Formats: sequence, C-alpha cells, structure tokens
Amino acid sequence: MSRLKPPLWAALVLAASLIVAPAPAQAAEPLTVTDFESDGVPAGVYAWGNDTASTPALTVEPGADRPDAPATNRVLTSAFTISQWGGWSHDLPATADWSAYEGFSFHVKGTGSGQRVFFELKDGGGGPGTAELFESSFTDDVAGWREVRVPFADFTRRTDYQPGGAPTDGELDLVEIWGYAMRLPVGTGTFTWDEVRLYGTAPPRPVRLSADRPVLPVDEKGSAELRVTVTTADGAPLPADLAVDYRTGTGTATPGADYTPVQGTLRFPAGTASGSAKTITVRTLRDHRNEVAETIPIELSGEGARPPAEPPVVVINAHGLPYLDARKPIKQRVADLLARMTLEEKAGQMTQAERGALAKQSDIAAYRLGSLLSGGGSTPPQNTPQAWADMIDAFQLQTRQTRLQVPLIYGVDAVHGYNNVVGATIFPHNAGLGAARDPRLVEQAAAITAKEVKATGIPWNFAPCLCVSRDDRWGRAYESFGEDPALVTRMATVVDGLQDHGVLATAKHYVGDGGTVFGSSTTGDYTIDQGVTTTTREELAAIHLAPFKEAVKRGVATVMPSFSSVDFGDGPLKMHAHDELINGTLKGKLGFKGFVISDWQAIDQIPGDYPSDVRTSVNAGLDMIMVPYAYPEFTGTLKAEVEAGRVPMSRIDDAVARILTQKFRLGLFERPYADRSHLRDVGSPAHRAVARKAAAKSQVLLKNDGGLLPLRRNAKVYVAGSNADDIGNQSGGWTITWQGSSGPITPGTTILEAVRSRAASVTYSRDASAGLAGHDVGVVVVGETPYAEGQGDVGRAGRTLDLPAADRAAVDKVCGAMKCVVLVVSGRPLLLGDLSGVEAVVASWLPGTEGDGVADPLFGAVPYTGRLPFTWFRSVAQLPINVGDASYDPLFPYGWGLRTDRARDRLKDARDRLARGDVASGAAALTLSATLSSRNWNADGSVRDQRKVLDGLAATATLLDRSKNEPYEAADAVVSVARDLAQKSGKRPDLQALADHELASGNIRKAVDLLTQATR
Repeated sequence: MSRLKPPLWAALVLAASLIVAPAPAQAAEPLTVTDFESDGVPAGVYAWGNDTASTPALTVEPGADRPDAPATNRVLTSAFTISQWGGWSHDLPATADWSAYEGFSFHVKGTGSGQRVFFELKDGGGGPGTAELFESSFTDDVAGWREVRVPFADFTRRTDYQPGGAPTDGELDLVEIWGYAMRLPVGTGTFTWDEVRLYGTAPPRPVRLSADRPVLPVDEKGSAELRVTVTTADGAPLPADLAVDYRTGTGTATPGADYTPVQGTLRFPAGTASGSAKTITVRTLRDHRNEVAETIPIELSGEGARPPAEPPVVVINAHGLPYLDARKPIKQRVADLLARMTLEEKAGQMTQAERGALAKQSDIAAYRLGSLLSGGGSTPPQNTPQAWADMIDAFQLQTRQTRLQVPLIYGVDAVHGYNNVVGATIFPHNAGLGAARDPRLVEQAAAITAKEVKATGIPWNFAPCLCVSRDDRWGRAYESFGEDPALVTRMATVVDGLQDHGVLATAKHYVGDGGTVFGSSTTGDYTIDQGVTTTTREELAAIHLAPFKEAVKRGVATVMPSFSSVDFGDGPLKMHAHDELINGTLKGKLGFKGFVISDWQAIDQIPGDYPSDVRTSVNAGLDMIMVPYAYPEFTGTLKAEVEAGRVPMSRIDDAVARILTQKFRLGLFERPYADRSHLRDVGSPAHRAVARKAAAKSQVLLKNDGGLLPLRRNAKVYVAGSNADDIGNQSGGWTITWQGSSGPITPGTTILEAVRSRAASVTYSRDASAGLAGHDVGVVVVGETPYAEGQGDVGRAGRTLDLPAADRAAVDKVCGAMKCVVLVVSGRPLLLGDLSGVEAVVASWLPGTEGDGVADPLFGAVPYTGRLPFTWFRSVAQLPINVGDASYDPLFPYGWGLRTDRARDRLKDARDRLARGDVASGAAALTLSATLSSRNWNADGSVRDQRKVLDGLAATATLLDRSKNEPYEAADAVVSVARDLAQKSGKRPDLQALADHELASGNIRKAVDLLTQATR
C-alpha cells in the first residue's frame, strides 16, 4: 500500500543570525528571513519532488532587475518540470518565534501562467519534518516581479497533506516556526524568488477558550460536565478580569423535552493562571422514546476572548433502536441500521481518510466518515502507545455526535509487527518469515502484532501481503513470503493470528502485483511496482490467486486490490477497475463475504475523470475507498453518481452492509474506545522473545565451508560492514516511517550488540579500517539500506542489486585476512560476486529489531534451519528466475538452506510427534523407527547408508500423504534429511527447488522422490 508523500524537508543548517527575532519594540521593522545574498543556495534551502525529474533545479544568480533592488542583488531561481508535485523549502536550524509580526512576504518573478502557487509555514512539532502545515497561495497572473504579502491570520491549515507526527491543534501559534516551503505548480517553468520577510506588528492576541472535550456523550436522564479552560498567548496570568458567557445553543435535541437549557457567566479574575478552568453542567431528560442521537451545542463568548473554532457539543446517545441491541444477530442489526441511513451517511461509510488530511476533527461527523487510517509515518506528535490510544479515541469521540453513532474503523500498516510505533515489537519482514518455513510461528507473530495494535484502539491491519513475488527487482519483494504460491498459501495462517485476536486482516494486493513486468510501470520513475502483469487466466489462478483463495477460506475480513494492472491479452486493466476479478472471481467464485478496501488514492490511476474513477471502482466491487485526502470531493461525487443512476443503490447497500457487518463483529458499537489494559505489553520482553525466535529461524545458511559455523564463544571476532550496527537498516522499510531510515530509529538490539554479548573479544570497524591481525574470525554484515514500494525498484534513481562498494571492500579486506562469514541483510537476493575467499554466507533478510536472533544460530544457541523463499540468482541477466522455470541455473536454488543440527535427531523428533497422531501417522512413526536404526547412521548423526535412509524416508512420506492430521512439521523434518543429501551432492538445483514446492503443496512423497533423484 502506497503511503504519504516523502516529507517536504530535511533538517539542514541556517545561520542563526537570520532568524533571531528582534525585541518587541522593533517588531514593526521588517525581519528578513532569507535574502539569497550568497554565492550559492543558502544552507537550509533545498528542492524536493515526487521523482528526480520533478525536483526543481535551484541556483542563486544576479537579480538587479527586481524593482528597487540594489545593483548587487542576488535571487533564487527555481527551474522545474513537475509531473505530480515539487517545490523548495527553507528549514530553520531551530524554532523561531514569529508571533510579534503581522504577516509573511516575499518577492517572486512569475510567468503569467494563471496557475495557483501555494506556500506554507511549518508550525510546531519536533522538527521541520513533523510540523503542522498552514498554507496560503497567490495566482501567477503577472509575468514579472511582484511582492506577495499575506497576514498570518489568512493562513489556513493544509487539508490535502500533513506529515506524520505533526501537531493537530489546527492553530497557527507562530511561537515555534520551523521554516516555510514553496510548492510549485504542475508543468514546466521558472520562478525567481527574493527577500522572504516578516512584516508589521501583530494585533493583540485574545485569550483562548477551550473545552476539555469537543464532544460530551451522555445518556438520557444524565448530566454532562464541560470544563472550560482559559489560555493566554504568552502563558502569563490574565491581565484583567474575564467574563465568559455560556448558553446551550440550537442543536437537534429539544430544550425542555430532551434537556434543561442553561446559560450563565464564568468569571476569571485578573491574575488567574493561564490554563485555569471552570465547569458547566448540562442535565438531560427522559422522553420515553427510542431514538437516534441528539445534539446540544454549548456556545461560549467573552470580550477579549477567542472561543473554540467550533462549539463543544453535548450529545444524548442513541438508544432503544434494534441495531444497538448486541443480543440480536448481526444480520438483523445491519439490516436495521442500513434502513435508517441516508445516502450521505452511506457514502460516508464508504470513505476512508488519512488522519493528517482532516481539516478539523469534526469533519469525521460532518462527512459521516466510516474510517480513518495512518499512512506510513503518520503518527501522533508523541509516537508512543499511549499517544496512539489518545489520538484514536479522540477521533472515535467525534462519531458520537452523528445521529446514528456509527463508530470509525481505524486502519494501519502493521506489516512486520506494530512497525509504526517507537518501541513496539518489530518482526522480520515476510521474506524472512517465508525463509523460516513455520506457519505456526507466522500465526504467533501475527497474534502478537494484533495484541499490540489493538492495545492502542486499532482494530484493522492492512496485512498480510499475500503477493507471490516473481522478480527480485521489485521494491516490494520483501513484503512477500516468497516466489512460490504454495509457500505463500502456507503462510496464510497470518490471517488467523490477526483475526483470532480481534484485529481485521487485509489480504493484499489482489491480484498479481508480484508478477508485474519490469519496465511496465507508469508511476513516476518506478520501474516495476504498479506495473502490468501480463498473463493468462489460468496462470493468474495458479500463481497469484491461490493465496487469496486460502485467505478467503480462512475468513479474511478485508481485501485490498493492487495498484497494478492485469493484461489477459486484450490490454492492461487497472485492478481497481477490474469487475471480472473483483465482483466475478473474488466475491463470486471465491465467495468473499468481507469488504474490499482500495489502496492509497489508487482510484485516481483509473483512466478518465474523477466521477468516472468513482463509479468505475465502486461498480467493479470496491466497498470502501482510501481517498485519502479528498474526502469531501469523494463523498459528494459518489452521492452525485448514485443520484444520476450511474451507481446503483443496490451496489451502495451491498458495500455498506459489508462494512457494517465487520464493525458489528468487532464489537465497535459496544466498545468503540481503546482497551488500555494491554498498553504495557507493547514491545514487551515476551513479545520480543518471539521476534527473536522468528529472526533466528529466518536465517538461511547458504555456504559453510569447513564447518566454520557455528562460531566458538571464545573466538576473537572482527566485525565490519554497513549493517552491523544499525537498527534502521536491519528493520528495513515500513519501520516508524513509510520508507524506513537508517540509524537508531526504535529500541532494539543491533547485530553488533548481539555478537558482543556472545564472543569473548570483538573488534568493530564499519569500513574494516582497524587493524586486522590477531582475530580468529571475521563477521562482515552487508546489504541494503531501507526502502519501500516503488522507491526500491531496481533501475529507479540508479538502484541496483549490487552490494555497496564500501561493503564489497570490507568483505575483501576482512575475508582476505582471516576466515570469515558474510551476513547479507537485505529484502531480496543480491549480487554477491566472487565468494571463493568467503567460508560462510548467511542470508539474514530484514530481521527486525532483535539482532540477538541473528547471533543465536551464528554462535550455535539454535541451529540454522531456514530455507530460501526466493531463488538466489547468479547474475541479474537471469532475472526473473523462479522455481519451475524451464532454464534454471541459480547460484542457490529456491528452498536451499544448509542446516547445523543433526539429521538423525530431527527424525527422532518427527517420529515422536507422529506417534501421537492418527493411524497413518502412527504407521509413519514405525517406519521412521526402522529408518533410525543405528546401522544407517554415523556417530555424529549424519547419514551412513544413503540408500536405506532415502528408501525409509520415501516409505514414511507415502504414509504421511495419507494422514488426515496436519503433518507439515513432521513432513518438513522428513524431507529435510533428503534435502541435506541433495544439497551435499550439488546436483540438479531444479529438482531441489521443485521438491520444496511439492512439500509446501502437501505432496510429501513427491518431494522426497525429487530430492532422491537429485542425489544421483
């Protein structure tokens, strides 16, 4: 799922002298913020865009042509060709107080294009990248220089985008300004800028009135207590007496029948501390009628005071209606509620907005929104579990003032643990979990994710990704469990882990996003993501549809279509418009009963105008649209399309019924707010222990010459490489922010820290520049830096599958001086180059925050058991390469994975497990007992008589195929011994890969037979 635009700024440095505000007495004098009187672009000023081509070119040039400018004047030019969005920013090194000034001004030389050009201020927050954005604009209707002057009072909160973690108070306070940004129009041109300044003296700032809660729900014959707080602009005590008048205003409740009207005055004497509060009480009555919710606004006013932007509202809760009766069947409750809803209310339920897009929180009620989400990096200002619960409860509170009080359903991308929240448990990405080959562990990881997500009041996860990734060049490859549909299908247990613990799962991205052709993307400078899957219906069903079929069988609640297109030979069709595959296949043939949620702004990619995008997607079977910013436009357009007869009301009713069904199943009508009793479990040691286990099981031992691994605990270890000591790198994309980032972005244990806790002696040198002598073994941790989605596509912005040059140099230095192991921390196979001087290689994938899991098998605390979920190519010229290809000559085949445990011990464990099963399993256990005869084995647990052992494994596999139990774990152990022998032979990688596919498909005897063939 695509997420928020990258932040519009990066913290850079500006000379402090430019931003120091003068004393109040000088406030009437203009203050220059940026004047560009420098040889180059000033520090703190930089360009940005949706892609490289859309990023403006900034230069500082002579500008004496500006009226009244000196002959030596210099200006900033911004030459641009923008396809989606782009502009430039000036970030201040620290916050500046601009509250003493009246407004913001600058000179600009335009082109007379007639386009609107927006500019914005960055207010508050922890930095320029997490500030609340307030915007204004001018029209480029002058081909030449002009001065733009805008009073601060005329700036409005930006409604189409807010960065994650930004404040949401909706107030341009001006006391903590981080800078400003200029957003250039779509198209080609050049704008020139000069003298960004502050002007005028600020008018007196009134005392601000605020309510402790914007909405106060109360039952009939109850009382609502509203605390009114007074706050001064400078935090000082009130300079004079303040009288705040209050009264109950006109809402939908009837005074005298539903409540007792009140009015009066709250008096705050001079000297009252800023932040002081007084209470108003409103009492409700009982009218002996079953009815919808009714509202009572509270009007506040006072001379020298500014009331809340919107009056607080007391709400008499809906009561006595059938849909509110939890004892009734869900189907009846849905039918009753649906029959009461207007078209506007139905359209609202079908709308999902990004939290940062809300112009004001009351828009949740005004537009009857059915859902909100947090895109990647869209967090509360304080990114803690408590703050998440507070934020979501505040959003949920707004739904109480709607007449039907339908709760929101809030969604997040918790794709490898609760990856949005600092301090939460971060599991390996799906590629690593696919390598672990443990469906029960995947289910356990999902259950922990659900518990942490739900603790903050979120009942919906945009996971799992059930794509089958067929090309390592795809920037989303690590979101896939693997290249084999049988493996991905096995891992659909993630659905159970989420939904059995109260969080809706989302099977995504339906269908075929892992099969797009390289070079087919038309999104920005992506090369493969959001491209075209060229296939047949039969191939699509066999490869890409199979995991979704399993998810539907397991009762998955929601499905998200892919950004990509499918071409069956008659031209590509966007999945969001694919009636055949959504209505026909998903809801028809597969019998999906949940609801379909669009991806991020994805309907906008459907050819045509916006009304056609809306009707095409909804008629194709989409039930809820992730807008995410244009919620007013979407709800209005959908309503108009229904009224015009272009979208049938029956389609609307079906969509809303599906959405309401899931809300009732979650119990949101009875329990809309967060259950905070488990907040302490977010990121708990018990949860991290499971993540550590998952990381350990995901490690794939590719090479182990001379049995170098596991390492001795008393070894003197030399550690190097870019990914040895970096939580951000080992966690990958979709960690805290959408694209992820390097560095200590969340608590955890790096691989270096884990190695240090085990080895007797450790020397660390990232670039291997420290002395190499005197060490027993080297550990070089190399690989990728974080990325997500199309930004990770190979070919975009020069991205390749090569190891970084610094990592390659570190490998050469360390492995040329001592025995060494190379750990590859990446989201996909990489081009490893010459491994002749490297004794051991481990594919560590993206293990998450628990680096101890990487070190556990490295030092023998647990064995290496993981297997490749992707074929590891020899050269990029082979791509795409997958199990089952007619020509198949990989560096390491799909399913490859050397083990460091004893083969005989594995079979003993499998025998004991099978002995507790059904008749066929019991017979298999007896067969294994014969195979385990000591004469077939060496003292070290390795195979002595290969023929007899393979024959015994084949006989056991035949019986396992007949078992009615789920024999996967035992079957996996049985097949693993045959795999050991095949890998030792070094023959027929194609058969080894096919054997792993057959095992995942449940064909155990066939898997053993293929591996037996590969040993000959």
